[in-house]
Amino acid sequence: MSRRLLLLPLALAVTAAASPPAAYLDGAAVPDLTRVLPPPPVRGDARSVDDRATFRATRRLVGSPRWALATRDVTDDRFTVFAAALGRHLDAATAPATAHLFERLGDGGMVARAKAAFAVRRPYLDQPGAICEPRSAHLAANGDYPSGHTTSGWTTALILAELVPARATAILARGREYGESRVICGSHSRSAVEAGYLSGAALVSRLHAEPAFRADMDAARAELARLLDARAAPAGDAIRSGDHPAAD
Repeated sequence: MSRRLLLLPLALAVTAAASPPAAYLDGAAVPDLTRVLPPPPVRGDARSVDDRATFRATRRLVGSPRWALATRDVTDDRFTVFAAALGRHLDAATAPATAHLFERLGDGGMVARAKAAFAVRRPYLDQPGAICEPRSAHLAANGDYPSGHTTSGWTTALILAELVPARATAILARGREYGESRVICGSHSRSAVEAGYLSGAALVSRLHAEPAFRADMDAARAELARLLDARAAPAGDAIRSGDHPAAD
Protein backbone atom coordinates (compact mmCIF):
# COMPACT_ATOMS: atom_id res chain seq x y z
CA MET A 1 0.00 0.00 0.00
CA SER A 2 1.32 3.37 -0.94
CA ARG A 3 1.73 6.44 1.21
CA ARG A 4 -1.82 7.41 0.25
CA LEU A 5 -4.92 5.33 0.86
CA LEU A 6 -5.60 4.94 -2.84
CA LEU A 7 -7.35 1.59 -2.75
CA LEU A 8 -10.61 3.51 -2.64
CA PRO A 9 -9.65 6.37 -4.99
CA LEU A 10 -11.56 9.61 -4.91
CA ALA A 11 -12.79 11.03 -8.19
CA LEU A 12 -11.33 14.42 -7.49
CA ALA A 13 -11.93 17.19 -9.98
CA VAL A 14 -8.33 18.28 -10.23
CA THR A 15 -6.04 18.81 -13.16
CA ALA A 16 -3.11 16.53 -13.83
CA ALA A 17 -0.76 19.36 -12.92
CA ALA A 18 -2.33 19.99 -9.50
CA SER A 19 -0.31 18.85 -6.51
CA PRO A 20 -2.14 16.71 -3.95
CA PRO A 21 -2.37 18.14 -0.45
CA ALA A 22 0.09 16.90 2.13
CA ALA A 23 -0.89 13.72 3.96
CA TYR A 24 -1.73 14.02 7.65
CA LEU A 25 0.86 11.39 8.61
CA ASP A 26 4.27 10.34 7.41
CA GLY A 27 6.03 7.02 7.80
CA ALA A 28 7.56 7.89 11.16
CA ALA A 29 4.20 8.78 12.69
CA VAL A 30 2.14 5.67 12.01
CA PRO A 31 1.74 2.59 14.23
CA ASP A 32 4.01 -0.41 13.71
CA LEU A 33 1.54 -3.08 12.68
CA THR A 34 4.04 -5.87 13.27
CA ARG A 35 3.60 -5.09 16.97
CA VAL A 36 -0.11 -4.22 16.85
CA LEU A 37 -1.48 -7.15 14.84
CA PRO A 38 -1.50 -10.77 15.97
CA PRO A 39 0.97 -12.91 14.03
CA PRO A 40 -0.50 -14.38 10.86
CA PRO A 41 -1.63 -18.01 10.85
CA VAL A 42 0.94 -20.77 10.61
CA ARG A 43 0.28 -23.63 8.19
CA GLY A 44 -1.72 -26.30 9.99
CA ASP A 45 -2.93 -24.20 12.95
CA ALA A 46 -6.63 -23.50 13.53
CA ARG A 47 -6.63 -20.10 11.83
CA SER A 48 -4.83 -21.47 8.77
CA VAL A 49 -7.30 -24.34 8.51
CA ASP A 50 -10.16 -21.84 8.72
CA ASP A 51 -8.59 -19.62 6.04
CA ARG A 52 -8.26 -22.52 3.62
CA ALA A 53 -11.77 -23.81 4.32
CA THR A 54 -13.23 -20.34 3.86
CA PHE A 55 -11.49 -19.94 0.51
CA ARG A 56 -12.97 -23.24 -0.69
CA ALA A 57 -16.45 -22.41 0.58
CA THR A 58 -16.57 -18.96 -0.97
CA ARG A 59 -15.58 -20.25 -4.43
CA ARG A 60 -19.20 -21.44 -4.63
CA LEU A 61 -20.22 -17.79 -4.95
CA VAL A 62 -18.59 -17.33 -8.37
CA GLY A 63 -21.18 -15.75 -10.68
CA SER A 64 -23.58 -14.82 -7.86
CA PRO A 65 -24.83 -11.30 -7.00
CA ARG A 66 -22.48 -11.31 -4.01
CA TRP A 67 -19.57 -12.15 -6.32
CA ALA A 68 -20.57 -9.23 -8.55
CA LEU A 69 -20.53 -6.88 -5.55
CA ALA A 70 -17.10 -8.15 -4.49
CA THR A 71 -15.88 -7.52 -8.04
CA ARG A 72 -17.16 -3.93 -7.99
CA ASP A 73 -15.60 -3.41 -4.58
CA VAL A 74 -12.15 -4.02 -6.07
CA THR A 75 -12.20 -0.73 -8.00
CA ASP A 76 -15.19 1.43 -6.96
CA ASP A 77 -14.27 4.75 -5.33
CA ARG A 78 -15.17 5.28 -1.68
CA PHE A 79 -18.12 7.57 -2.42
CA THR A 80 -19.65 4.91 -4.67
CA VAL A 81 -19.04 2.16 -2.11
CA PHE A 82 -20.78 4.09 0.66
CA ALA A 83 -23.45 5.89 -1.41
CA ALA A 84 -26.35 3.68 -0.31
CA ALA A 85 -25.32 3.86 3.34
CA LEU A 86 -25.06 7.65 3.14
CA GLY A 87 -28.27 8.02 1.16
CA ARG A 88 -26.54 10.05 -1.52
CA HIS A 89 -23.62 9.77 -3.90
CA LEU A 90 -21.06 12.46 -3.10
CA ASP A 91 -18.18 13.77 -5.18
CA ALA A 92 -15.56 16.49 -4.99
CA ALA A 93 -17.86 19.02 -6.60
CA THR A 94 -20.73 18.54 -4.17
CA ALA A 95 -18.65 17.80 -1.05
CA PRO A 96 -15.26 19.53 -1.45
CA ALA A 97 -14.41 19.60 2.27
CA THR A 98 -15.11 15.88 2.62
CA ALA A 99 -13.16 15.10 -0.54
CA HIS A 100 -10.24 17.18 0.77
CA LEU A 101 -10.21 15.22 4.03
CA PHE A 102 -10.03 11.87 2.26
CA GLU A 103 -7.42 13.14 -0.18
CA ARG A 104 -5.14 13.87 2.77
CA LEU A 105 -5.46 10.39 4.24
CA GLY A 106 -2.40 8.23 4.04
CA ASP A 107 -0.94 5.37 6.01
CA GLY A 108 2.71 6.36 5.68
CA GLY A 109 3.55 2.92 4.31
CA MET A 110 2.07 1.27 7.41
CA VAL A 111 0.37 -1.60 5.59
CA ALA A 112 3.14 -2.10 3.03
CA ARG A 113 5.76 -2.51 5.74
CA ALA A 114 3.61 -5.02 7.61
CA LYS A 115 2.95 -7.02 4.45
CA ALA A 116 6.66 -7.15 3.70
CA ALA A 117 7.52 -8.21 7.26
CA PHE A 118 4.84 -10.89 7.54
CA ALA A 119 5.35 -12.13 3.94
CA VAL A 120 2.14 -14.17 3.72
CA ARG A 121 1.11 -15.52 0.33
CA ARG A 122 -2.36 -14.76 -0.99
CA PRO A 123 -4.77 -17.71 -0.73
CA TYR A 124 -5.36 -18.21 -4.45
CA LEU A 125 -1.65 -18.86 -4.99
CA ASP A 126 -1.85 -22.11 -3.02
CA GLN A 127 -5.40 -23.30 -3.74
CA PRO A 128 -7.34 -23.78 -6.99
CA GLY A 129 -10.32 -21.58 -7.74
CA ALA A 130 -11.40 -18.39 -9.48
CA ILE A 131 -10.82 -14.92 -8.06
CA CYS A 132 -12.73 -11.77 -8.96
CA GLU A 133 -9.80 -9.63 -10.14
CA PRO A 134 -6.93 -10.18 -12.59
CA ARG A 135 -4.10 -12.42 -11.40
CA SER A 136 -1.39 -9.85 -11.97
CA ALA A 137 2.23 -10.11 -10.92
CA HIS A 138 1.71 -7.04 -8.74
CA LEU A 139 -1.19 -8.65 -6.89
CA ALA A 140 0.79 -11.84 -6.28
CA ALA A 141 3.82 -9.94 -5.00
CA ASN A 142 1.74 -7.71 -2.70
CA GLY A 143 1.30 -9.88 0.40
CA ASP A 144 -1.91 -11.15 1.94
CA TYR A 145 -1.57 -10.02 5.57
CA PRO A 146 -3.02 -7.52 6.42
CA SER A 147 -5.54 -6.64 3.71
CA GLY A 148 -4.91 -3.14 2.37
CA HIS A 149 -8.38 -2.82 0.81
CA THR A 150 -9.95 -3.73 4.16
CA THR A 151 -7.72 -1.25 5.99
CA SER A 152 -8.78 1.52 3.61
CA GLY A 153 -12.45 0.54 3.65
CA TRP A 154 -12.67 0.29 7.43
CA THR A 155 -10.79 3.58 7.81
CA THR A 156 -13.37 5.19 5.54
CA ALA A 157 -16.28 3.59 7.42
CA LEU A 158 -15.03 4.75 10.82
CA ILE A 159 -14.52 8.30 9.59
CA LEU A 160 -17.88 8.51 7.80
CA ALA A 161 -19.69 7.04 10.82
CA GLU A 162 -18.20 9.78 12.96
CA LEU A 163 -19.08 12.46 10.42
CA VAL A 164 -22.67 11.22 9.95
CA PRO A 165 -23.62 9.49 13.23
CA ALA A 166 -27.30 9.16 12.26
CA ARG A 167 -26.19 6.73 9.54
CA ALA A 168 -23.44 5.01 11.51
CA THR A 169 -25.09 1.58 11.54
CA ALA A 170 -25.48 1.43 7.76
CA ILE A 171 -22.01 2.90 7.16
CA LEU A 172 -20.26 0.47 9.50
CA ALA A 173 -22.20 -2.50 8.12
CA ARG A 174 -21.10 -1.54 4.61
CA GLY A 175 -17.50 -1.16 5.78
CA ARG A 176 -17.57 -4.65 7.30
CA GLU A 177 -19.13 -6.00 4.12
CA TYR A 178 -16.46 -4.30 2.02
CA GLY A 179 -13.78 -6.21 3.90
CA GLU A 180 -15.69 -9.46 3.45
CA SER A 181 -15.68 -8.80 -0.29
CA ARG A 182 -11.93 -9.45 -0.23
CA VAL A 183 -12.55 -12.95 1.13
CA ILE A 184 -15.33 -13.61 -1.37
CA CYS A 185 -13.12 -12.28 -4.15
CA GLY A 186 -10.45 -14.79 -3.14
CA SER A 187 -7.76 -12.13 -3.05
CA HIS A 188 -7.35 -12.28 0.74
CA SER A 189 -7.72 -14.79 3.51
CA ARG A 190 -10.21 -14.25 6.30
CA SER A 191 -7.39 -13.69 8.81
CA ALA A 192 -5.93 -10.95 6.58
CA VAL A 193 -9.30 -9.18 6.44
CA GLU A 194 -9.69 -9.37 10.21
CA ALA A 195 -6.22 -7.85 10.51
CA GLY A 196 -7.29 -5.13 8.06
CA TYR A 197 -10.14 -4.07 10.33
CA LEU A 198 -7.68 -3.72 13.21
CA SER A 199 -5.21 -1.86 10.98
CA GLY A 200 -7.89 0.64 9.94
CA ALA A 201 -8.89 1.25 13.54
CA ALA A 202 -5.26 1.79 14.53
CA LEU A 203 -4.81 4.32 11.74
CA VAL A 204 -7.95 6.30 12.62
CA SER A 205 -6.98 6.45 16.29
CA ARG A 206 -3.58 7.87 15.28
CA LEU A 207 -5.14 10.38 12.87
CA HIS A 208 -7.17 11.89 15.70
CA ALA A 209 -3.97 13.07 17.36
CA GLU A 210 -3.35 15.44 14.41
CA PRO A 211 -4.85 18.96 14.76
CA ALA A 212 -5.12 19.32 10.96
CA PHE A 213 -7.15 16.11 10.74
CA ARG A 214 -9.50 17.21 13.51
CA ALA A 215 -10.00 20.60 11.86
CA ASP A 216 -10.78 18.99 8.51
CA MET A 217 -13.18 16.58 10.23
CA ASP A 218 -15.07 19.57 11.65
CA ALA A 219 -15.32 21.14 8.20
CA ALA A 220 -16.48 17.89 6.61
CA ARG A 221 -19.02 17.27 9.40
CA ALA A 222 -20.60 20.68 8.86
CA GLU A 223 -20.65 20.16 5.10
CA LEU A 224 -22.31 16.75 5.32
CA ALA A 225 -24.88 18.03 7.80
CA ARG A 226 -25.98 20.51 5.12
CA LEU A 227 -25.96 17.93 2.32
CA LEU A 228 -27.45 14.79 3.85
CA ASP A 229 -30.86 14.01 5.19
CA ALA A 230 -30.41 13.10 8.84
CA ARG A 231 -33.12 10.44 8.78
CA ALA A 232 -32.22 6.75 9.12
CA ALA A 233 -30.24 5.40 6.20
CA PRO A 234 -31.96 3.23 3.59
CA ALA A 235 -31.07 -0.43 3.50
CA GLY A 236 -29.45 -0.05 0.08
CA ASP A 237 -29.05 -2.79 -2.50
CA ALA A 238 -25.88 -4.42 -1.15
CA ILE A 239 -25.93 -8.15 -0.52
CA ARG A 240 -25.41 -8.76 3.18
CA SER A 241 -22.61 -11.03 4.32
CA GLY A 242 -25.01 -13.56 5.80
CA ASP A 243 -25.93 -14.55 2.27
CA HIS A 244 -22.62 -16.31 1.63
CA PRO A 245 -21.82 -19.78 2.93
CA ALA A 246 -19.79 -20.34 6.04
CA ALA A 247 -16.54 -22.23 5.89
CA ASP A 248 -16.76 -26.00 5.50
